[in-house]
Amino acid sequence: MSTFGSPGGRMPTSKPSPPERGSFPLDHDAECQPIMKQYLRCLRSHRGVNDDECRMISKAYLQCRMERNLMAPDEMRNLGYKEDGVVQREVEEKGK
Repeated sequence: MSTFGSPGGRMPTSKPSPPERGSFPLDHDAECQPIMKQYLRCLRSHRGVNDDECRMISKAYLQCRMERNLMAPDEMRNLGYKEDGVVQREVEEKGK
């Protein structure tokens, strides 16, 4: 008898792996939703390119989540952001 279409179908199973930073609560009360919407508008206006303006908005979004215990507090450099002064210097150098 054929096993085609049967449950399992002798496919190798893989064990799911948890997210890198663990699970986090959803923003059911929409506390940080205005910042999230601003970030999405920024991405659309820049045609999907995550430039410095959009990155600063995403940084504000993560800070909002941390302040409201929607994610574990962490340093911004651990989340992929540079110090504000470093970003500002890079922006100024691009303008030259």
